[in-house]
Amino acid sequence: MSVCLPARECADTVGEIVAALVALREAGAIDEVAVVDAASPDGTAAVAERAGATVWQEAELLPAYGPVLGKGDAMWRSLSVLDGELVCFLDADTQGFSAHFATGLLGPLVCEPGVSFVKGFYRRPLGEGGGVGDGEGGGRVNHLAARPALKLFYPELAGVRQPLAGEVAARRELLERLSFATGYGVEIAMLIDVWRELGLRGMAQVDLDEHRNRHQLLSALAPMALTVLAMIARRLNQEGRLVDAGGVAADLELAPVERPPLVRVSVA
Repeated sequence: MSVCLPARECADTVGEIVAALVALREAGAIDEVAVVDAASPDGTAAVAERAGATVWQEAELLPAYGPVLGKGDAMWRSLSVLDGELVCFLDADTQGFSAHFATGLLGPLVCEPGVSFVKGFYRRPLGEGGGVGDGEGGGRVNHLAARPALKLFYPELAGVRQPLAGEVAARRELLERLSFATGYGVEIAMLIDVWRELGLRGMAQVDLDEHRNRHQLLSALAPMALTVLAMIARRLNQEGRLVDAGGVAADLELAPVERPPLVRVSVA
């Protein structure tokens, strides 16, 4: 079992996360702890390596595909070096990390033979001074764009609590059959593609309680929401459910570049 953290400027948090995961590795619960770093200038790679992770620079992986185009691209490239048949991706900027993030996500894959994909969900407090009294308020693109769009166009997925969560685990043979959106759209595209591949019976979601990490400014959320919606539109177009009433084809270009399924790629 491999746990992988795609990381960009996460020196403040990655050490604590890796230390917790290394403890799981030493206990025999997982086999591999890897960090795929985006040449972070804050020393993320050095912190992760000192804490006990195997560290890869994302640009070193599958270099024939050119510059790395974001988180989804790093996740896709990481599959070329990860050893586990079960793979868990976690965010590297989680504050107050607990090892149950990894064990909770991997648990259904170990205990339920029919499950091949697991998504995490949680409460995301907006933080002190956020003006939200119930401890919620984070994940604004998730609640205001992704979930409503899924309810309209993919109602079977309306029950997915955190479609944009970066915490996910899957069987390698499934991940290798999927294309990977290279940027922010990777989670929503993966969710739809897995559902099309497996149906709900092959999917699970687990309650990870609470997740704290840095929040984006409101001005940064609109491009994220647009990327999510463009990614959904591309999937609808692939299915023949999107009618081009003028300009739609151009709008689909707003969706990130996608990498091919790894089963079609030579990693030698």
